Amino acid sequence: MVRDGIYYALGFTAAGAFVSWLESPWTALPLFLLGAFCAWFFRDPERLIPAGPVAVSPADGKVLYIVKEPDGRNRITIFLNVFDVHVNRSPISGTVTEVIYQRGKFLVASVEAASAENEQSIITVRAADGTIVVFKQIAGLIARRIICTKKAGDHVQTGERIGMIKFGSRCDVILDDEWQIEVSVGMRVSAGSSILARRPGAIVLPMKLAAGLDIKDAALCQT
Repeated sequence: MVRDGIYYALGFTAAGAFVSWLESPWTALPLFLLGAFCAWFFRDPERLIPAGPVAVSPADGKVLYIVKEPDGRNRITIFLNVFDVHVNRSPISGTVTEVIYQRGKFLVASVEAASAENEQSIITVRAADGTIVVFKQIAGLIARRIICTKKAGDHVQTGERIGMIKFGSRCDVILDDEWQIEVSVGMRVSAGSSILARRPGAIVLPMKLAAGLDIKDAALCQT
């Protein structure tokens, strides 16, 4: 479970216990249910991370759009509903070159305009061979809290946790033409384990991104 989930769950449970003592258990039931929901919502399961030159999904959810951007790049939009895991992961291994927090609107995350107009965190990762992947954590109508734990200069591995969006939202992944898209609109994807795109000729082997695995060992696993 994400640490924030512990705080939310304990807070609602403590409030429920107080109301139960003050009034009755039935009066406190909604607070206990909210505590249980937070414990479930902030779950953070381990995932099998594919190795090789692939781009994995940064989020759990449904592929909503695959769009050719005006600059020729491809954008894959993933919509997260309130029942999805909301921990976000890096699509590729590399160095974070830029993290931009853009303030904006809180349109419903499923509408096309949300990609440009909503509040969001834009993260750029450059691989060792120079390949660049941009992905966005985008707030929605309900989700108004974006957390990115990485900064420019940090090194990330494919599928590594980079933050989360609370309570329903959207992620965009922007890829150059060199990537071969492997998903289609309507598909369900899982953060870190579902392949969104691959470089032609790539051989993918499953591996588990172990906690505490250092950068050198992780790089060896992917060769």
